[in-house]
Amino acid sequence: MIRFTVLGSGTSTGVPSVACECPTCTSKDVRDKRLRTSLLVESDTTTVVIDTSLDFRQQMLSQNVLDIDAVVFTHHHFDHIGGFDDIRPYNFRSGKPLAVYALSETAEVLHSTFPYAFGLIESTGASTPSVGLRVIDADPFLIGDIEIVPIPMRHGRAMRVNGYRIGNLAYCTDTNYIPASSREMLKGLDTLILDGLRWEDHPTHFTVDQAITVINDLGPHEAYLTHIAHQIMHERDEQRLPPNVKFAFDGLQISYE
Repeated sequence: MIRFTVLGSGTSTGVPSVACECPTCTSKDVRDKRLRTSLLVESDTTTVVIDTSLDFRQQMLSQNVLDIDAVVFTHHHFDHIGGFDDIRPYNFRSGKPLAVYALSETAEVLHSTFPYAFGLIESTGASTPSVGLRVIDADPFLIGDIEIVPIPMRHGRAMRVNGYRIGNLAYCTDTNYIPASSREMLKGLDTLILDGLRWEDHPTHFTVDQAITVINDLGPHEAYLTHIAHQIMHERDEQRLPPNVKFAFDGLQISYE
């Protein structure tokens, strides 16, 4: 069995947003409480986290994740790497470095943002994250018994990001363009989790309507929209979606035998 848990379904500010009194940010619906975007992938023997979001610590505590075999990054924006320092307790528990998989540009940003974790500045004697960094591109790779297939996409005009296909589920956050070659890799899915920020246009994210167009093209059995902004109120806006499309929410679990 493999289980996927949406750890966070929110945009870079999280929802509710600081200094906002909009209907979503003041909503009592727990589905409108969105941590920053991240996904937990678990088999019977292997645990992988996709992105150490700014809310990584809180997400690990809420799901009681005691052991991690690897972290896989989609890209290097801070809402997706900001929890990197909280890898340390997993080092304490395992006594060894944690495997980290990232595109080359993401690896460079990790080095520049967290230089103490890579021995690039003099140690103060404080504990630091210990990782085994592995640079990836578009070739599939195996973590334990979980095969991960990178899906090259774009975030904005030029920024390369990775989505990931794992079995018949694909996770494609932070994108507004999926090239034809990558779309072919997303055919035959049971579940697609796709960027769908809001109804209004955005320069680097799919709108809800644009995401629906992609979903209709790819034809998954079901789809969930993630990286959701506070312009979306879950109960109100989900009624506008096609029957096979829903908004993701924190704690959503999808399992396959």
